[in-house]
Amino acid sequence: MQNKITLIECPRDAMQGWPHFIDTTTKIKYLNNLLQVGFTVLDCGSFVSPKAIPQMADTKEVLANLNMKNTKTKLLTIVANERGAQDATAFPQISYIGFPFSISETFQQLNTNSSIAESVNRVEAIQKLCVENNKELVVYISMGFGNPYGDAYSPEIVQHWITELSKSGITNFSLADTVGVATPENIAYLFSTLIPAFPNLSIGAHFHTTKDTWQEKIEAAYKNGCTKFDGAINGIGGCPMAQDELVGNMDMLHLVNYFKADINLNLEQLDDCRKVANEIFV
Repeated sequence: MQNKITLIECPRDAMQGWPHFIDTTTKIKYLNNLLQVGFTVLDCGSFVSPKAIPQMADTKEVLANLNMKNTKTKLLTIVANERGAQDATAFPQISYIGFPFSISETFQQLNTNSSIAESVNRVEAIQKLCVENNKELVVYISMGFGNPYGDAYSPEIVQHWITELSKSGITNFSLADTVGVATPENIAYLFSTLIPAFPNLSIGAHFHTTKDTWQEKIEAAYKNGCTKFDGAINGIGGCPMAQDELVGNMDMLHLVNYFKADINLNLEQLDDCRKVANEIFV
C-alpha cells in the first residue's frame, strides 16, 4: 500500500519570476487563503538577494502577517546561502528551509553564484543551523533529470549527491525537473532506483512541465514509489534563472484531481484560491 500523498503548494515559485511586483498586501491575503486549503506544506517565500529575486524582497513582512491559527499547513522558505538561512531560522513559524543544489555546475553558478563544491559547504552550514534551530532542511536536486548546458548528467550522479549530502543528516530531498526535460522513462528509473536505495529518506518530485506532459510525469513518479509532489495553482511560474517561458510549474489542480481519492483538502477553499490566482497572475 502506498503512503499518504504529500502535496506542497509553491506560490513562491509562482511569484518569483512574475514580471511585475505583486504588492505585499496581496501576497499576504493569498497566502492566508492557501493556508486554509489543507496542503501539507506551503512554499511561501525566500531569503535571497533582492537584486536577484526582487519579487521576494518582502518575505519578512509577509511572514509576520501570516495567520498560522487553525491550519495544519507548515511553512517552507528557500535560501541560497548561510546568511539567508540565518534570517530564515529567526522565524518560529517556518518549519522547512529549502536549498537548491544543482548537479549541473553551470546552473549552480547561475542560480546561487557558487560552484557545486562551494554549495556542498553551504549545505553543511545550513544543515547545522537547521539542527540548532529546530528546522528541517529540504535539498532540491536541481537539474535532477538532465540539463541543457552539456554538463555531465546521469542517474548515478543524482544518487552520488544524495548519498553525499545525506551524510550530513539530511533526510528530505526533492528531485527538480528545472527546465522540464524529464521523461516518463527517466522519472521511472530514478524513483524506482532511489527510493529502495534510500528507505530512510523522503524523496519527492518538483516537476516543471508543459500542459501536455503533466499526467505522464505524475504517473511515472507515483507508480515508482513517489508520494510527495510540489505544484502551483494554475501551473504558474518556474525557475526565473532557467529562462524558459514555455515550462511552468506542475499545476496543483492536476495533482489534486489525480490524487483526489488519497487527499483531504478543502476543495471549496481551493477553488476560491484559484479564483484569486486568476486575479493576481494577469
